[in-house]
Amino acid sequence: MRGLKLNLSACLALVVLSGPLVSSLPAVAEDSRAVPQSRADVQASFAPLVKETHGAVVNVYAERIVQRRTNPFAGDPFFEQFFGQRFPNRTEKQSSLGSGVIVESNGTVVTNNHVVEGADDIKVALSDGREFPVKVLLKDERLDLAVLKIDAKESLPVLKIADSDRIEVGDLVLAIGNPFGVGQTVTSGIVSGLARNQVSEGDFGFFIQTDAAINPGNSGGALMNMNGELIGINTAIFSKGGGSNGVGFAIPANLVKVFLAAADRGAKNFERPYVGATFEPVTSDVAEALGLKRVLGALVVKTVEGGPAAKAGIKAGQVVTAVNGIPVEHPDALNYRLTTSGVGKPVTLTVVDEGREHDISLSLSGAPETRPREEQVISGQNPFSGTTVGNLSPKLAYELQMATDATGVAITKVADGSVAERLGFKAKDIILSINGQTVESTADVVKITRTQPNFWRVEINRDGQTLRQIFR
Repeated sequence: MRGLKLNLSACLALVVLSGPLVSSLPAVAEDSRAVPQSRADVQASFAPLVKETHGAVVNVYAERIVQRRTNPFAGDPFFEQFFGQRFPNRTEKQSSLGSGVIVESNGTVVTNNHVVEGADDIKVALSDGREFPVKVLLKDERLDLAVLKIDAKESLPVLKIADSDRIEVGDLVLAIGNPFGVGQTVTSGIVSGLARNQVSEGDFGFFIQTDAAINPGNSGGALMNMNGELIGINTAIFSKGGGSNGVGFAIPANLVKVFLAAADRGAKNFERPYVGATFEPVTSDVAEALGLKRVLGALVVKTVEGGPAAKAGIKAGQVVTAVNGIPVEHPDALNYRLTTSGVGKPVTLTVVDEGREHDISLSLSGAPETRPREEQVISGQNPFSGTTVGNLSPKLAYELQMATDATGVAITKVADGSVAERLGFKAKDIILSINGQTVESTADVVKITRTQPNFWRVEINRDGQTLRQIFR
């Protein structure tokens, strides 16, 4: 989306307003919202709240070692075969700065995945200036979340995680981070919106919107309520120039809870529920045709035969309007509600079918590997040399960020500098046929690529489009 800037740094700072808005943190109740009634109310200060909480927000320093080619032919296997590696790549170190929030006293930190993605060395700095090495316990690119563990021998200050479903538009919030690397900074604002989607390029679309100033450097920092509790992890802004325009977004705390629980269990990958259905947003025309009172919900487009949705009685044409009694505004909201419910948990979906509303019980499970992936590395003199291919199943499709109903044989990896990379093949390409022979398994790819034809006719599916190419 044009104008979106992901924050690549974060930490804390202090921008104080004035007066005793918070005299005792435990005494402030979540439901004691009130509009300022007097000049004294307006002149209240966030300072006591900041003093109680700022120690739980840290700076995250990530360093990456990257290879820079010194010659356009460097890495080309044919060039190096004849001339040798006379032009070795130059090694460079890249650094990035982000923020994190200590959520467990043993030093467990939550931050954004993009802050630490690809890092070879990660350190965190506490608000008192001390630095510690950390290790990554769990990360997920699509959710843009990562859990780190500080190597500390002491109990550290923490920020309690709130129930983000209880926040409302208009609630006061503080954002804590390190914008532009200037140092600890606190900014104030309100919750501007909820359930925002189409914010990032990933498949997660359920954000808290705030007008608290969030800038590059706030990534992974805390969005906090007036109880001094974490309600979200700051992650993105809408901006044309890179600065704050008062439109910032945070990942809700309830999703952070589920992700953190997976890390605490020792999970190596975050597993999300598999429904076995495809959903689309409800338009005004669809709402009118189905007799819906409001234009919201997730329209069932199709279900996978034998999948959880089909077994539960969910059919194409129905509209899911709520999960466990909580309304869902769009398919991304449905995805969020199912994810925060957790794998292994039953949920109740409210479904509208032919103008009638009823409940359906759905048991959530992870994506199954209905077919052995049998991954194979392709080598030799053929267009696919340097690729890794696998038989698609809902589980592998999920790992590749593909539609979980995708079938066939997919490229799961393309080696840097390989023949396949130079020819333009990409991960997630589905191989349909080679030299007129239909590809149904990885064994077919291995068998066909061991032949020595005069030319290669290749047919693949990329993002729903069929592409055909001839290679000599």
